[in-house]
Amino acid sequence: MDEPGTVFLIDDDPSVRDSLSLLLSLKGIRTQLFATAESFIETYRPEWHGCVLTDLRMPGMTGLELQTALRERHIDVPVVVLTAHGDVATARAALKNGALDFLEKPIDDAMLLDVLHNALRLDRERRAAVTARTVTDQRTERLTQRERELLALIAAGHRNRDIARQLGISFRTVEVHKARIMEKLECSTLAELIRAHHAANT
Repeated sequence: MDEPGTVFLIDDDPSVRDSLSLLLSLKGIRTQLFATAESFIETYRPEWHGCVLTDLRMPGMTGLELQTALRERHIDVPVVVLTAHGDVATARAALKNGALDFLEKPIDDAMLLDVLHNALRLDRERRAAVTARTVTDQRTERLTQRERELLALIAAGHRNRDIARQLGISFRTVEVHKARIMEKLECSTLAELIRAHHAANT
């Protein structure tokens, strides 16, 4: 999960692609270049990680249309939009479409690098959250129906004796179930157990 990710640079101007790719490579940022938004969509793979840096006005699919296409395909990747024709309405549309940021050409190198580092960080955090959620879901599947019921009551703040009364079981049985739940979810504290429950239900 420490993989830094790639900046997927989409611009129909080869000189822009080359100059930005050189700048980013000198800063240790890996890039993959595309001349059109369509080529990125066609070649995208779910295992790709990073962010999209796209021009706004391009032949064929525009930057705004790319954002829509990504959302329709459930491709969750941070998008930074570039344009030489910035205006308030366009910027608002890009941000409303989910763009992380909107930058005007000519680009300030320091600002661009700051925005891209932030985008790559957000993508790493998103992937980490997805992985954690997947692990939690897999562990939760180990629980029996009764254990799920008991976990929901624990997470709601009920004490063992109250849970025993509500479920019509003994206090000792509640303790046994609770121990098994913590073992199956690989939790060592009650706080971890509650967090696991909330993660599996959000």
